[in-house]
Amino acid sequence: MGRVLEIPFGESSVTATLPDDTFIVPFSSGRRPDPIPDLGGAVAAALDHPLDAERIEARVKRGSTVTIAFDDPTVPSFGALRTLAIESILARLNQAGVRDEDITCVCANALHRKFRLEELGIILGYGLVERLGTRLRCHDAEDRKEIAYLGETTHGEPVELSTLVTGSDLTIYVNSASYRGFAGGWKSVCVGLSTFRTIRCHHTPDGMSMSVHDNPMHTMLNRMGEVVDSTLGDRIFKVDAIEAGPFETAHVYAGNTWSTRKAILGHLEEYYPPRREMSEARFDTIVYGVPDWSPYAIFSHTNPILTLLSSGLGYLGGTIQALGKPGCTVIMATPCPLRWNRVHHPSYEHVWKQVLAQTQDPYEIERVFTDYYATHEELIQLYRHHFAFHPVHGVFGTHPLKRLKHCGRVIVAGVGHPATAEHLGFEAASTVEEALAMAGALPGSGLQVAYAQHPAAPTKIAL
Repeated sequence: MGRVLEIPFGESSVTATLPDDTFIVPFSSGRRPDPIPDLGGAVAAALDHPLDAERIEARVKRGSTVTIAFDDPTVPSFGALRTLAIESILARLNQAGVRDEDITCVCANALHRKFRLEELGIILGYGLVERLGTRLRCHDAEDRKEIAYLGETTHGEPVELSTLVTGSDLTIYVNSASYRGFAGGWKSVCVGLSTFRTIRCHHTPDGMSMSVHDNPMHTMLNRMGEVVDSTLGDRIFKVDAIEAGPFETAHVYAGNTWSTRKAILGHLEEYYPPRREMSEARFDTIVYGVPDWSPYAIFSHTNPILTLLSSGLGYLGGTIQALGKPGCTVIMATPCPLRWNRVHHPSYEHVWKQVLAQTQDPYEIERVFTDYYATHEELIQLYRHHFAFHPVHGVFGTHPLKRLKHCGRVIVAGVGHPATAEHLGFEAASTVEEALAMAGALPGSGLQVAYAQHPAAPTKIAL
């Protein structure tokens, strides 16, 4: 008879019948934390009792210059944490004698696009945006006048940071969420407020990692953090958090970057066991749905690179190596509309047409095309002045093609235009059932199927 499942499919879902013995992988394969009932009280307690650091009020005085940085809206945390934390920080700074005019608030958007004030108002609150006025800004990774070189790590990685950090007496970073091991820690400062020269060190096909345990990306970022510490001393203060959902927070810590990261990882290790331990068995076919959402499409819409690569093989594709046999078949269900936002993602369409038409090898793409896009002056100007993602971000979006080293084929079920899948060397099927037949994963075939549950598209945040 088969197992009838409701699978995320773009903005909705689709019903599909999978083999009876399909192995079901629960969403996140971890325990969802409970939300904090009194978030304001938790923020106050964290700031009152910082980890291995003095309280904010003891670190500043009248005349001190302070930078407050915060996660940009691509971090899928839309609750009150940023607002509550920044308002509480401002009150403590004022109490210690720091004037509002000596405080700058910066969105740590790295190579993501800059955000309009109306968009920042969604995550900060419009009252806070109005209060900050011209002292609220977005990071510009291409403004060389506002970038400082701090030196190299022990492995030769260059460390560049915004002069808002190096020139302030204190920088306070509000990290609103930590998704698995991906965000938080030194990534906040050494990516969010850095440059392409620094970011390219770990933004490689094999460099990015969402692992909570022994994360190689954060090993490199920790080396960068050591350079920051040795150069700036004790001038970075963190507020770090774990979310209980897009609009709720589970844990809040404040204090030293190393100590807050350790506290956060302690919880994450409890909630998220290693994905390689999800099942002792390995499967011939991995099935999952791809919702019509991407962190890089906030206040915008997805495109084929974001849907099929960044989300499909990237964020959602961690189960491929965790569950799939070498050479396994991946079936992802998505209509994947062929559309482009030429304001926010101009380099993505360029990469799709000019790069992916030539090669789907992420290592060749990185080697041949990264510097071209990183120095594309016309596209850089769109990043600096017209709310576009940095041109190299379109290249970063192709890195999840590395999953093809493990899986033998990818079939896109329900794709509106088969040529969209075929452009990447994937195959197209009308339905999940047709894709299973193409993979040979039919009853009695002996092939083992795993279905990875992923959430439907979260509530969309609109202006």
